[in-house]
Amino acid sequence: MQTSVQMGKITQAQGDCELLMATTTQDRDSLGASTLTVALIGPEELRRNAVASALAGSQARITRELTSYPGLDDVARLLESHYDVVIIELDTDPEHALDLIEAISVNNSVTVMVYSARSDSAMLVRCMRAGAREFLPLPISPGAIEEAMVRAMVRRPAVRPANRKALGKLMVFIGAKGGSGVTTIATNFAVAIAQESQQNALLIDLDLPIGDAALSLGIRSEFSVANALENFNRLDSNFFSKLLSKHSSGLSVLATPDVYIPISAPVEAVEKVVAVARQTFDFVIVDAGSNITPAVKTLFRDASTVYLITQVGVPELRNSNRMIAEFFAASGFKPEVVLNRFTQRPLGIDEKEIGKALTLQPQWKVPSDYETAQLAQNTASALALKNSSISRVIRQMARVACGLPKNSDKKKGFSLFG
Repeated sequence: MQTSVQMGKITQAQGDCELLMATTTQDRDSLGASTLTVALIGPEELRRNAVASALAGSQARITRELTSYPGLDDVARLLESHYDVVIIELDTDPEHALDLIEAISVNNSVTVMVYSARSDSAMLVRCMRAGAREFLPLPISPGAIEEAMVRAMVRRPAVRPANRKALGKLMVFIGAKGGSGVTTIATNFAVAIAQESQQNALLIDLDLPIGDAALSLGIRSEFSVANALENFNRLDSNFFSKLLSKHSSGLSVLATPDVYIPISAPVEAVEKVVAVARQTFDFVIVDAGSNITPAVKTLFRDASTVYLITQVGVPELRNSNRMIAEFFAASGFKPEVVLNRFTQRPLGIDEKEIGKALTLQPQWKVPSDYETAQLAQNTASALALKNSSISRVIRQMARVACGLPKNSDKKKGFSLFG
């Protein structure tokens, strides 16, 4: 088998036509006409990283990296960003991967590629029939993937879909138990997103009625999320912007009230607030606390990522297991589990038992550093703006969410799962 097997050779004449059109196109997006946008889907981290490394230096840029397979119902939302190429790992769940290939390929101009450590001619044929155009056997050489990207460039349509502003990415933080540290991680993740992405980011505190995200960042605001929810019927981007506060990092914040106010948060009100926010901001981060209300459950549906914050303790792991089974198992959408206040010292529960209890492997471990966290909290300063073992992991989380490599430099951070 060649290093890269091109699919659909019967369309060569059509490909020649596309090449002519591509060389005359006037479409110039922000990445440039010679750069392909890529969504990389791979549950197995080492293989996914190998593909990302092979892509480095090519004419393609990974703009979204998914650490689990999306559900078939999520494909339409995934494709709203109009990627040129979607690269899918085959081996973790071949049948679901084939379903994804077919769902993405139908009536869509995106080039689908698959990568696999197996050389199975029967599976290769099934991938082709499902709509894949390239089969990339591991290990992938940079030269082979560069050739595949050249062919994808040829296939790229001369005319792209209407350039309507895409909705901002929604990321929801939820705790398995009160005191899990949701607000600490959500607020610092939001600060890191604003810094790393250099785009507009908003933090919404939905830990009602007494969330303290703004307090953690040293922010005071005349208005709050209560004003947005109470006036959701007349909420628009102009009105919404007047309710926000600004952090020195560039992050915008929609805070909870400074005083205790019983707040009604009906589903339609929360949906409207988040919808208006996503029309204005590139990234919308929601601190949902540990109370899964009907309104919070609706956010799971539209979120690009749900971060489930838990700790290594029997009550926390039990609650996490129940939440995963109740809210995520049926849809196939997997949350990214974050182990907070993690210590390498044995606590009677090893990593194998953690994975078994959760029914999936945690993606992130935020180390236990009580003194640093408490100092940041007492001084209302963002951990993400300082150098610590906690901030390094949170910044890695933010960079992955932005579609950037985990590490921005060569410094060693805290070790992660996988």
